[in-house]
Amino acid sequence: MTGPSLDEIIAAKAEVQADLIETPVLPLTAARWDGVLPQCAGVTVKLELFQQTGAFKARGALLGIRRLTADQRAAGVVAASGGNHALGVSWAARAAGVDALITMPKATDPARIAGCEALGATVTLHDDMAAAFAAMNAAAESGRSLMHPFEAEHMVLGAATCGYEYARQVPQIQTYVIPIGGGGMISGMACAIKQMNPDARVIGVEPFGADSMSQSFVAGEPVRIEKVTTIADSLGAPLAMPLTYGVARAHVDRIVKIDDREMLAAMDIYQNLLRITAEPACAASLAAIVGPLKDDLAGQHVGIIACGSNISLTRYAELMSAL
Repeated sequence: MTGPSLDEIIAAKAEVQADLIETPVLPLTAARWDGVLPQCAGVTVKLELFQQTGAFKARGALLGIRRLTADQRAAGVVAASGGNHALGVSWAARAAGVDALITMPKATDPARIAGCEALGATVTLHDDMAAAFAAMNAAAESGRSLMHPFEAEHMVLGAATCGYEYARQVPQIQTYVIPIGGGGMISGMACAIKQMNPDARVIGVEPFGADSMSQSFVAGEPVRIEKVTTIADSLGAPLAMPLTYGVARAHVDRIVKIDDREMLAAMDIYQNLLRITAEPACAASLAAIVGPLKDDLAGQHVGIIACGSNISLTRYAELMSAL
């Protein structure tokens, strides 16, 4: 499985470009970044947190909703998510006049729950993400169309439109550093990037406490981890799955791991230097290049992504109090 072709990616971008945002890119060249970034040719960040619903997930969700049949639209959709995907599906479903059921863990940031409900979705809360997934699957068996948060062709394709945009906006990037949750974002972005520039490197970033893709790369097949332990709930997938694993394996050069404290430190950098209130996943790429990759990027023009910022000020303050 190598993912969508470049023609398919370009067609998908044309299909949704009127309703999505071609998110801006920002070179991190101001003097205030001196001593923070690695010694490399330059760093650019794609500000995908300015996408519809505040995260890249809106891309794939919109494609998925638009491709439903009339009968599927009438039956409604269901998605399990702790936040960004839930908001993306709620937004896309409302725009299409489709009923959306969102199953979420009880520990979900209340601001994300309220955001889904404000978009007209019905939210049910469950003990943990595993229970939310079980409820999603049960609703799908009862007739709703399942909008999986990552293991779906439309989610990979949506992320690929982001990679295609980025490679066109900053063609001089040589190394891209991209967060990994379930693998939908990195598989799609890497697929597009490698077709645009086969010489580019794509490096994935996972939390130590949610490293299902790293373990899958080692095992040579998708694996499930026993427990997810990370503050980055958007990166907390408990398993890799065949589609996204296969596409990622075909295009991703390596994966590095970061700990929660490194993400908190990167969140602090974004707040202090760009006034961005980043959720942990949003700061993962930056955490990697100022952490485990700092000595590996000499001479490279590096591209990172700020993938989402759906976090309440209350939750943000709680997290940063541990720094």
